[in-house]
Order: sequence, then C-alpha cells, then structure tokens
Amino acid sequence: MYEAQNTTVSRSSDTKVYHPAYNENVETEEAFQTRTSIGSIDDIVKARQAGRLLAQPLGYSTSRSTLVTTVISELARNIVLYADVGEIIQSRVDRGSLEGIRIIAADHGPGIANVQHALMGGVSTSGGLGLGLTGIKQLADEFEVTSSPGIGTTVIISIWRH
Repeated sequence: MYEAQNTTVSRSSDTKVYHPAYNENVETEEAFQTRTSIGSIDDIVKARQAGRLLAQPLGYSTSRSTLVTTVISELARNIVLYADVGEIIQSRVDRGSLEGIRIIAADHGPGIANVQHALMGGVSTSGGLGLGLTGIKQLADEFEVTSSPGIGTTVIISIWRH
C-alpha cells in the first residue's frame, strides 16, 4: 500500500467499504482499489487521475476511459456540492467474463430525501440542470444509489470493459 497526497492505493482480496446508508462495512469483490478523499475541486482531479490509471492496464478504449473519468468527476462534484467531504473508491472487478471498474462514492452529507424523484432528471437543489445522477445512471453498466436523510449517500456503479 502507498499513499500519494490524499489517494491511497491498496491490494486486498477481502475488502470492506463503509456504506453510510447501512451504517456498516459491506464486502466488495475487488482485488485492487484506490481511495481518494474528496473535499475540494482539486480532489476531483486526483480522483479522475486515479480512475484513468486504473482503466489503462485493463485495456479500456480512450472513449471508455473518458466515460470512467466523466462519471468520477460527476460523483466527486456531487460530494463537494452537497456533502462537503466524502470518498471515491475505485476498484478492479472481475465477474466471470466481465472485467471492469467499480466506483463507489460515499459521503456523510445531508442525504437525498427522495431518491426516485432525484433520478427522474431535471431535478436539482443546486441550481444546475439536474442531470447528474440521471446521467451517471445512463453511463454506467450497473448503478445503485442508497441514501438516508441525515446519514449520507452511497452510489455504487460498475463500468465494464467492452
């Protein structure tokens, strides 16, 4: 394991990640991961760089790598806008014939009161277009969001190498 600024890279065959909505650690199936603390715009850049470095050895095309970094940017941006601080965890995932990257964005912010409403698109509490979570869902191969008001939000997505 090594740390570079606020990004930690580690290898583990049995990784547990804090899931604020469940208020417990949940097991993940990843064997390699990066963790980037998110608290400022600069941290978004660091998380994007970690994602790009994770995608390259997996053989992602330039367009798929761009998709990965776009999703990371949006997730990290949501943390900065709504929760002030959080974490982006990126991991390699192998699931049979599927190989890809899992991205987990977790925070202890105010949470989302109505997740289904937030996923309709066009819904924003920051004055934006309201396409953040909706756009992420459309770009991801797998998408899950769990949120509890006053506890925080966790978004888990997978983007498979095609």
